Amino acid sequence: MAGFRTLISAQALMALDANRVRLFDCRFDLTDPAAGAAQFQAGHIPGAIHLDLERDLAGTVTAGHTGRHPLPKREAFARLLRSHGVGETTQIVAYDDSGGLFAARLWWMARWAGHGRVAVLDGGYQAWLKRHDGAAAAGGRDGADEAGSAPDSGAAHTPPEPVTMQAVRENASAWTLLDARAADRFRGENETLDPIAGHIPGALNAPFQDNLAADGRFLGRSALRTRFEGLLAGSGAAPVVCYCGSGVSAAHNILAFVHAGLEEPALYPGSWSEWITDPANPIET
Repeated sequence: MAGFRTLISAQALMALDANRVRLFDCRFDLTDPAAGAAQFQAGHIPGAIHLDLERDLAGTVTAGHTGRHPLPKREAFARLLRSHGVGETTQIVAYDDSGGLFAARLWWMARWAGHGRVAVLDGGYQAWLKRHDGAAAAGGRDGADEAGSAPDSGAAHTPPEPVTMQAVRENASAWTLLDARAADRFRGENETLDPIAGHIPGALNAPFQDNLAADGRFLGRSALRTRFEGLLAGSGAAPVVCYCGSGVSAAHNILAFVHAGLEEPALYPGSWSEWITDPANPIET
């Protein structure tokens, strides 16, 4: 069955049958974990349900063994979605106010749990608030660009499979690793979230922010393809694996890949915060 499977515009969301949609508000602040819930209480899209990154979109953290936001059990997350009324034909729409940073985590996890009809609200909560502003609500883009968030033909969904730290250790030289963190954190110059700075040796830096235009919406498909094809030039047919600090912003790059029509990369959910729990793992700055 057709559905929105990468991005959806605020205009397209308004046109959907509300009874067939489940809206999830994923607003969160890594430096103030209580902020997202407070923002939701202050105002949200009607009918939305707030899902907290640390409570709902991550599993139990084990100090010295897991990253900051390990995946929960897959079936437990599938049950959570069902408990909120998500059925086989439900269209899930995730949004935040951070350019899709946290909504992309839900997008990846819903697909991992077997639900392919899931999309991120392009432009987030801000785009929804501007929905009555005509052309301004589309960020000044012409109507043709709305095709970028059109429903697909309903191809069968194949859930993505994450890769483990052990697999990264064994295959890093044969894979292309893309690190979604900002350039200064990638270089090890300004680490504020993890106790050790740097990146996995051989990784390429692909800051997730570069998937976005100045208006906070995703770049068009052709621009995203150009971006990633340029980053991967010279990598040949090596499998691509995305990581970041804790498996959150990496999903943003995966969403951008899929929206651009490129082959979907794998996610290393433990990411840098798990990698540095093992002193034997090499580090590069």
